[in-house]
Amino acid sequence: MKKKISTLLLLAFATTLWSQSSIVKINTDKSNIHWLAKKVTGQHDGYISLKNGSLEMDGAQLTGGSFEVDMTSINVADLTGEYKAKLEGHLKSDDFFGIETFPVSNLTFTEVNQKMKNHYEITADLTIKGITAPVTFEMHFEGNQASTKFMVDRAKYNVRYGSNSFFDNLGDKAIYDEFQLEVTLNY
Repeated sequence: MKKKISTLLLLAFATTLWSQSSIVKINTDKSNIHWLAKKVTGQHDGYISLKNGSLEMDGAQLTGGSFEVDMTSINVADLTGEYKAKLEGHLKSDDFFGIETFPVSNLTFTEVNQKMKNHYEITADLTIKGITAPVTFEMHFEGNQASTKFMVDRAKYNVRYGSNSFFDNLGDKAIYDEFQLEVTLNY
């Protein structure tokens, strides 16, 4: 009888824990990723779309997340006309992100630490061009929105064009390896 009661209590406890965990789907139409890349002589910025994404929650506590980014959606916001089309085409080419071979990039949370209420430090595996490297960033939650801003070192993902990490004597043609992503997730 004691064994049955213990088993029932254990089952009830496990069911309670399981029922508090949930997957929250990201509204990709209302979310955005803004990128900013700098070079010696200036900068460019634009947007790229989420293909899908979700956050893992245990009650109100963030425990995980994973996202797919549609690399074919790279958009340049600071240029128009012919120059906009040329830069977008170049960013999509093998010189940069090679979208024909790598149409999707991924981000998967590997460690989530709550810093304070609604504020987390996250370590994640970021995969670009089939290469995975860790990134760490802070994410803030307010209402049904999460936001973050962090830097990505493109050299870690073999994005070589105009990089001083791969080429010497680029002078004012150099493009800095780090670019910024500012992400707003709505769910």
